[in-house]
Amino acid sequence: MSSTRTAARTTGVAIRAMLVLTLVLGVGYTLLVTGIGQLALPWQANGSPLPDDKGSSLIGQPFTDADGEALPEYFQSRPSAAGDGYDGAGSSGSNLGPENPDLVAAIADRQAAIAEREGVKASEVQADAVTASGSGLDPHISVAYALLQVPRVAEARGLPEQQVEDLVESRIQGRDLGFLGEERINVAELNLALDGQEGE
Repeated sequence: MSSTRTAARTTGVAIRAMLVLTLVLGVGYTLLVTGIGQLALPWQANGSPLPDDKGSSLIGQPFTDADGEALPEYFQSRPSAAGDGYDGAGSSGSNLGPENPDLVAAIADRQAAIAEREGVKASEVQADAVTASGSGLDPHISVAYALLQVPRVAEARGLPEQQVEDLVESRIQGRDLGFLGEERINVAELNLALDGQEGE
């Protein structure tokens, strides 16, 4: 009888403790952290969204037509190996080594296509234009690759090249902490700024 009562009391204590801890840690803590995030860093806490729900500034996206062809009036992102392309749920690189024949052939094909599109020699095409990032989701391109695209974008939009080049240079993001990585440009943000400038 005594052992049955003790077991029932222990079970009751365990259930109450589980309910209290679930409320405090599962609900209360979650609401507290979410609230702090919304107050202190709302843009980051909400996924760093671009204006008008045009995606996230942290995830690259294609600027192509239904057939996958580059839209001439937009700056192009680097290739993506994530899922079917820029798939946030399938983040990954190709995992192919630098001497893999498939990767070498893909790079050569991309290099030739970009050289033709931009009206330059294949040797002038930057590495980031033909290779995916480690995540396959990098939203940035090098400043050199952005500048390579200026004549095409300016012609497609009927804008002076200098105006488009000035816009590119105004969107350059510096090195992290002043010395890590390279200067870069967020393609989606640049294209949104380009649309906004043209609409003015």
